[in-house]
Amino acid sequence: MSDRANGGPAAGLGEVSIRVEGLGKQYRIGARRRGRTTFGESVAQTVDTLLRRTARAPKRTFWALQDASFEIRRGENVGIIGLNGAGKSTLLKILSRITTPTRGRAWIRGRVGALLEVGTGFHQELSGRENVFLYGAILGMPVQEIAAKFDQIVEFAGVSEFIDTPVKRYSSGMYVRLAFAVAAHLDPEILFLDEVLAVGDLTFQRKCIEFSKDLQRKNATILFVSHNMFSIKSMCERVVYLRKGQIVYDGPTDDGIALYEEDCRLATASWIEKPPEEWPVLITDCQLLHANGESGNVFDFGEPVKLRMAYRTRGAVKDPNFIVALVRSDNVACCNYSTEADGVAVGTLEGEGEIVLDMPPLKLVSEAYTVSILVREPGFGQLLAQQTLGAFHVRHDLYDMHFGVYHERAQWTFRAHDVAPGPQATLLGRKLDG
Repeated sequence: MSDRANGGPAAGLGEVSIRVEGLGKQYRIGARRRGRTTFGESVAQTVDTLLRRTARAPKRTFWALQDASFEIRRGENVGIIGLNGAGKSTLLKILSRITTPTRGRAWIRGRVGALLEVGTGFHQELSGRENVFLYGAILGMPVQEIAAKFDQIVEFAGVSEFIDTPVKRYSSGMYVRLAFAVAAHLDPEILFLDEVLAVGDLTFQRKCIEFSKDLQRKNATILFVSHNMFSIKSMCERVVYLRKGQIVYDGPTDDGIALYEEDCRLATASWIEKPPEEWPVLITDCQLLHANGESGNVFDFGEPVKLRMAYRTRGAVKDPNFIVALVRSDNVACCNYSTEADGVAVGTLEGEGEIVLDMPPLKLVSEAYTVSILVREPGFGQLLAQQTLGAFHVRHDLYDMHFGVYHERAQWTFRAHDVAPGPQATLLGRKLDG
């Protein structure tokens, strides 16, 4: 799939770092993994086999990636964007040689560093020290090079206290810090990043960004998968946009992000089986509005937001419960608004109409969010409709995911105990007032 040696296809690439031709990956739905099984799994497989003999279900397959072709030149920073399930991670796994393609081929020229899923390349039972050498070897670093850079790697990751602890006891942030530190000290000419900068504290994220900028100055090639369009826009001048496994756009970042956000608008959740035309209620349009009435997808922390949606019903629908959920980019449901919970009497709806939700000032931390709109029967009963509005962003220089889901200003009271009156007490009071 890849050729880093002299001669062969890669020899004629010139300034091209990555060339992909007709790349595709097909998966079989419900395929079982091979290898050892537990007793319970063996029983389940036996029952499943008996059922299949009586009812031969057709084998189902799907293409996670189809006919992908593109070239990336040395020094380019390219964002890979798309909705969930579009094939972004599959593409990076193929290029990283974690997954083999079903068809097509790719040539890569240069030393590759890849940081995909949390813990990829780590062994749970091994210590951090042992995993540094294991992961470094997987990335292609000689043992002597790993040993020479070991202290720098541990210092960069900030896990010196736990370096001899099995990584199964690490938090996800510690995992990523250590893995990124190893990849960083590989001095890669090509770096693959898959949504990893969302994990780790603020100080470490800044380290990663500085590291990526340093790679840019060294004319390295970076492929970056993220749902955070702020990060994509700041790091990438070009994006490749995937839709259902196929490349539908390859070009300047701003146009690609606009296409992504347009496709996000009023999408249907993957877990919904019934097509929209069969729902009793259909959301036909939806917009987020600033206080001045202008639509937008970037809002400042503390800004009030309006949600305006248009609907159409199939016949009369009595007392529907409209629910608006704000969901963070990592699928954490952060907030829900409900007509029923808020004591709003909707009555019977028939035909077309419009609903406006006035949200309180945004207290969500700076991140990317989607709006999920659900309509249920009274009492949060049967689902009548579901639509998902495209991503919007909350903007703030300080309050990000490290502050939690939201930030609310609190009241603080300080009282000094057992401090005699005099200069010391006065000094303490000045410190607290400041």
